[in-house]
Amino acid sequence: MATITAQMVKALRERTGLGMMDCKKALTDADGDLERAAEELQKSSAAKAQKKAGRTAADGLLGVKVAPDGKRGAMVEVNIETDFAARNEKFVAFVERVLDAVYTKNDGDVARVIVGDLADAREKLVQEIGENVTVRRAAVLAGTRVASYLHADRKKGALVALDGGDDALGKDVAMQVVAINPLVVESSQVSAEVVAEKRAVFTIEANESGKPADIVAKMIEGKVRKFLAEVSLVEQPFVKDPNVKVGKLLASHKARCTGFVRFGVGEGIEKAETDFAAEVAAQVQGPRGDKPQPGR
Repeated sequence: MATITAQMVKALRERTGLGMMDCKKALTDADGDLERAAEELQKSSAAKAQKKAGRTAADGLLGVKVAPDGKRGAMVEVNIETDFAARNEKFVAFVERVLDAVYTKNDGDVARVIVGDLADAREKLVQEIGENVTVRRAAVLAGTRVASYLHADRKKGALVALDGGDDALGKDVAMQVVAINPLVVESSQVSAEVVAEKRAVFTIEANESGKPADIVAKMIEGKVRKFLAEVSLVEQPFVKDPNVKVGKLLASHKARCTGFVRFGVGEGIEKAETDFAAEVAAQVQGPRGDKPQPGR
């Protein structure tokens, strides 16, 4: 049996990024063979990552990067299970690594970007932190002027593309997108299917009012117009000055918005609610529901 030295453990840790005890055990099992230990740890990381893959990861961080010339930008959402783990420096570093890859490749397709070394890094991170880690989505946006806004907690962010204006205007419009969450730039871009669904709901509501048919028809159209205004960026009141609509703000700077992307960490992910009290009670009672007895 080979003697496992501190130097051997250190070398394996530097190579794999895994914990000291995992590295020492792997070296012991491999009888001091560094290559074999590294290979087994890689297999172990993949197996552990696979086991955790089914666990819901609805927390995490966003990463945003805009080119120095302001012509393109990239944004990513990387998820993990808890807010505590999202603050882990290794997780933060991984988010930046994913962002750099998306930005460099100018590709928002996660399946094409998270491969090779980056995929291996994710598996190692899962083993180190002990939580599932997923690269949920990524986006790239190009334009005459691309600006960004990222909330301080890195949970909400946006990229916007403008023709005209300046960096300050771009940041303001990106902030608007983060804060109010429009669906489209202009109301004409709302799909006919979405409008039809909303009209059906508004029709039911208006019919329940018991008012005359002509009044009901006006109520329905009024609600449709209000909905379109609420979800259209240019028709929304500007967050910094509600008396001015975003469209008017853009026009005053001889600018127009040609597109935007908005991410919110965990939005749309169903997260199981944990009853902490019930969980503790179950642990205290034991697997059969037996309550602990004095002296046991």
